[in-house]
Amino acid sequence: MALSDSVTTCLSPPVHYVICKLGFEKKDTYNINNILSENGQVCWQAVTEHVCYLESDQSVDYIESIRSLGPVCESVNLHFKSLTKEQFVVQYALWFHWTNYAELFLEVFDVLQYSQATEVALGLMKLTSCLERALGDVYLLIGKDCPFLLRDLLASEQLVVVFGQSVMNVLKIFIGSPYGLNLRNILWHGFGSPQEIPAKYCAMLLFLTAGLGQLLQMYLLQTKCTLLHRPYVSFISLEELDVFSLNHETLSIAEELVKLSSFVLKTMLPFWMAALTAFKQSRYADCVILLLPQLEAGLRLLFTTTNKCPNRLLTAEPSALYTTFDEMLAKHLDNGEDNQLPAVLQEPAMASEFLWDFLNHQEGPRVRDRLSHGEINLKVFPKEVANQIVAFAITLLCRFSDGDMFAFKEHVVIKTLMNCASCYHSRFHPVSRLKKQVLECMKSIHLWPELQTVPEEQFQTIKRLEGNAEASTLILMISEIISQLQQYMPENCYTSDDSVNSVLTERLLTELCDMRTCTLYSPQPVLEILVILRKISTQCHQVSEQVIASTELRYQQWMNKILRSRQRHNYLRMLKSMKFLSPVLRLILVLITLELVNVHLVCKKNPFDYQQYIKFLKSILQYTENLVTYTSPKKNKWDGAMELTNKALIKIRKISDGKLMLMQLAT
Repeated sequence: MALSDSVTTCLSPPVHYVICKLGFEKKDTYNINNILSENGQVCWQAVTEHVCYLESDQSVDYIESIRSLGPVCESVNLHFKSLTKEQFVVQYALWFHWTNYAELFLEVFDVLQYSQATEVALGLMKLTSCLERALGDVYLLIGKDCPFLLRDLLASEQLVVVFGQSVMNVLKIFIGSPYGLNLRNILWHGFGSPQEIPAKYCAMLLFLTAGLGQLLQMYLLQTKCTLLHRPYVSFISLEELDVFSLNHETLSIAEELVKLSSFVLKTMLPFWMAALTAFKQSRYADCVILLLPQLEAGLRLLFTTTNKCPNRLLTAEPSALYTTFDEMLAKHLDNGEDNQLPAVLQEPAMASEFLWDFLNHQEGPRVRDRLSHGEINLKVFPKEVANQIVAFAITLLCRFSDGDMFAFKEHVVIKTLMNCASCYHSRFHPVSRLKKQVLECMKSIHLWPELQTVPEEQFQTIKRLEGNAEASTLILMISEIISQLQQYMPENCYTSDDSVNSVLTERLLTELCDMRTCTLYSPQPVLEILVILRKISTQCHQVSEQVIASTELRYQQWMNKILRSRQRHNYLRMLKSMKFLSPVLRLILVLITLELVNVHLVCKKNPFDYQQYIKFLKSILQYTENLVTYTSPKKNKWDGAMELTNKALIKIRKISDGKLMLMQLAT
């Protein structure tokens, strides 16, 4: 029998007791009128009376508080069940507007009428993320930087000012502390199965959210403040996320795989089925909210099995660490030993890189963070993102399945998915972002020859300007540097006829960027180098865009005969400068790409050489930053740009002569 069949809960005994039993110990029937006035106001004092405190330090006694609040939650749940939708809307809808998503709370009311376990859990996950976002907006009425973690937000003085300490203590019992019910984390991290989450706690949070809305209204009237809502975060560059394709046939097979795969904990099967159903119904946010915790649960099962730490499959006690994506994707365990999970994944780089891309990398979609913290508009969640998460999940279902599933694995749509998975490489690691930046910058520079310019012979009335000789000298220096670097370049990307124009090409950069560079577990020195290289690339691109804009503007002004004498001189200087700026920018792009390809060799440098290398890169960054200033429309210091370039090329040649570059360590 697969281990996934034998696991009956992912809650440790103490956590299981707190969530599933503690709030049911008191059998008292609680009168809803004690906490709800005739005019529909939540009587907070009656609610907070159930919060118990330890005698030792007057901190919240979570165990006794949950036990005391149990009958109150049950009363609220029965109260909601007694209302029609129309009655609920009349009595409560107004008090959800502060969340900026009142419709969600009306949906949760509908779910509570039927108490279907999977839907209750889903409603609770959506409710807690929306509530967290709304509380963050309230925090910003007083504070500046909203805490990222919910527990820090609930512990903030700013929310105490608005709602009061006793009210915040009630919230912490349900969602803000590992010592309490901790419903948000239990669900979002894939520990709670549908049947383990009591519906009455979802009902109570719905009730408390309305009560918070009432308290907030009083605060806003007293302070004459206006609650502003932060805009939602949008996923950008969706085309970069397009890895896998799905169709109805794939989804049908997935529904069978879910029932057979050892990756799926059987107690969690309803979540998987509900996620696939949601996708087919175009409820893409629901699909991903349901699926992400199950990916975490399945990977945690593999992680604890392969690293021989089965106790970490269960929720830890408040004093210990949960095993979450962050730990499972790390190179080492917390005891310093190697994490064996990547080795068990048949395509370790693929699975880890995909997860890092979609969940962790700062420039990636960070789907789980943004969903769980309420940063995403659930109503317009993109199909493209859900498509990739579902497809990735299917590859894991296949990878960890029994031998009698051969027919499924050999199906053409599944083989296509698996082939895509095996070819996956990171899109959002700093290495990948730098490659993208470099190629985009090169495309910009390639536009220069196509720009309309006034032929130099038309400047007959202008006194002949110096600069051609200096530009030629710079180009000669660039040629010499290229000659030194050619041995580190792919041989099929250049000819020996014209080293500047034949070597510094888009073809060379494309070939270099196509080289596989390790992105998994990048050490700190590598990341530090990448930060500087990316800044250099950004500055080069800005120089190119400024040159293009200035060239187009000056040409139009020339044709319209509105350039003054000094501006005409400056225009000519710019045209002369472009002759050396293009090759020097292309040289820098080739240089940083060659360094990128060999970036992991930086770990071989001793501390002194490492600091010297950093100093060199920062000098190139300083050069490109100055170049941005000199080529800006406000400055137009083209002669100054020439002097800067001369100094920078001398420095590059000196470093090359000293063989301090990473590419030179590779030989």
